Amino acid sequence: MENQRKNKDFNPNNCPVTYCINIIGGKWKPVILYLIRKGGNRFSILQRAIPDISKQMLVNQLRELEDDGILERKIYAEIPPRVEYFVTDLGISLMPIIDLMEKWGLAQMEVDCKKSP
Repeated sequence: MENQRKNKDFNPNNCPVTYCINIIGGKWKPVILYLIRKGGNRFSILQRAIPDISKQMLVNQLRELEDDGILERKIYAEIPPRVEYFVTDLGISLMPIIDLMEKWGLAQMEVDCKKSP
């Protein structure tokens, strides 16, 4: 059974922001990209780093990122087999967006900490 995203082809008025969100949007994809770039490129590492994501959701998100050319999956011929994920050149072109999300998040976390009594 092929996994189909609900909004894969949704792009009202040919909007570039909608197009981008269709590829990297959602709760998990930016986090997955951030972690893989920081060295968490194995399934088990990602699963531990994102405890709230289900195994199936992580599989689906990784497959979608791979299908869209953002990630590459490399399978090593070992016993047991080892699989690692790498950001492709196309994925690297998204890293400035992820960097800005990180910068904004850190700044807001600092503001929130100052608000707390």
